Amino acid sequence: MFLLKLLSRLPLRVLYRISDLIFFITYHVIRYRRVVVATGLRRSFPDKSTDELSNIARKFYKNFSDYAVETLKLLTMSKEEVRRRVVYKNPEVIESLARRGQAMIYLTSHQFNWEWLLAGVCLYTTPPVYYVYQTQSSRFFDDFSNLIRKRYGASAIRREKVGREAVKLKGTLHSLAILADQFPGIDADKRYWTTFLNQETAFFYGINHLAVMTQYPVIFFMSRKIRRGFYECELVKIAEPPYSKDDFRIIESYVKATEKIILEQPDGWLWSHNRWKRSKKEMGDN
Repeated sequence: MFLLKLLSRLPLRVLYRISDLIFFITYHVIRYRRVVVATGLRRSFPDKSTDELSNIARKFYKNFSDYAVETLKLLTMSKEEVRRRVVYKNPEVIESLARRGQAMIYLTSHQFNWEWLLAGVCLYTTPPVYYVYQTQSSRFFDDFSNLIRKRYGASAIRREKVGREAVKLKGTLHSLAILADQFPGIDADKRYWTTFLNQETAFFYGINHLAVMTQYPVIFFMSRKIRRGFYECELVKIAEPPYSKDDFRIIESYVKATEKIILEQPDGWLWSHNRWKRSKKEMGDN
């Protein structure tokens, strides 16, 4: 970690030269998950040509490499620099609720750069942020992720404890931030199946359950990469209570919002994650 902090102190212009090297190695040399990326793109965009898909894939690997050095930079990046590079277009969406003491749920997807978005919302808005995370298999990367996220004021809640922690926080001004577009592959996960990017896709049912349980409004963070090292976030209120027990508009609105930004900037989503590794039948879901 000490060595990473030293490396993090390099200016971003230097770190982006390292990113160029990472891109060359991951894309051309080791061909990191090239088949997974190509398969996901081809199934998601059946109307695009081979050249178009190859261009999206290449840009994705460039963005992925930038994400690596940008995330490293969070070890030492100043608050002023975060504010300069991550612009929230309409923070009043959050602040209008905060003035009423209303807690809320933040949802976003793996659209670059989600780590900078978390740092930014802690600095731009009033409500304390609690991010929901799943413990990683690597203790080092688990510690690293929590370190950079807590550095700007966020607090961690382990995924399996989010329900009880939400109950404890009831009545206080706070926000629960969740990245919810991963593959829900643990057998104990309750899944919600829907059509996403032209494919039958499973999502975590838990985000819907959490909104119904808390009766909190849900805000989607729509991240756009403006240029290298600069991002813009649009806040979109996608659901408001009251919600009924069998109300699935929260998760469906999230799916549509995620799909919308992917269609707008397809090279900005995490295609290297094997999102469709198992079908509904293989998962044993009815």
